[in-house]
Amino acid sequence: MKIFRSSIGPDDLAMAMIGVKMGDQLLQLGCGNGKLFAVLASKVGLTGHALGIDDKLAACERAKAAAKKAGVFVEVGHGSYGALNSNDALFDLTVIHHIIGNMEPEQRVACLQETYRVLKPGGRCLIIEPALRSGLGALFRPSAIDPTYLTSGAEQGLKAEGFRAVRRLAERDGTAFIEGIRPPD
Repeated sequence: MKIFRSSIGPDDLAMAMIGVKMGDQLLQLGCGNGKLFAVLASKVGLTGHALGIDDKLAACERAKAAAKKAGVFVEVGHGSYGALNSNDALFDLTVIHHIIGNMEPEQRVACLQETYRVLKPGGRCLIIEPALRSGLGALFRPSAIDPTYLTSGAEQGLKAEGFRAVRRLAERDGTAFIEGIRPPD
């Protein structure tokens, strides 16, 4: 009998920060390896809907494979983050996963504007991004994030596009979680 958990899973912290619920309409921009998307899709269940969008075909294929392995129903699309093919006010939650800091400023603005458009009033946008390094880590391994983004960051980007209650939820293990809410109409 184990008294202590040996370790937590790689997506446990993200799941706790995201707070997806059964029945949610979920959009994830940036599918990465697909594992987080598959875990999130399993939480929305059959009454919800999970849509993943990535601008790289390989990431779309990884997301589909991860969802199939997890046994969840998802929709995965290949396309631009700045021109989403979705109806207005459709999603309860949008997760922007490790993509926004690497975008050009115009792409970043378009992505956040589209995110705002497709979120329901009261819907949440959660940005997951690498946290800035400090100390010796910053000296020996500089960040690959766009320098213009570093000065304003996700918080300022969300505020500039009309999101309210913008806050940094947590920063741990080199990852930051930033949340903004689309205000009710």
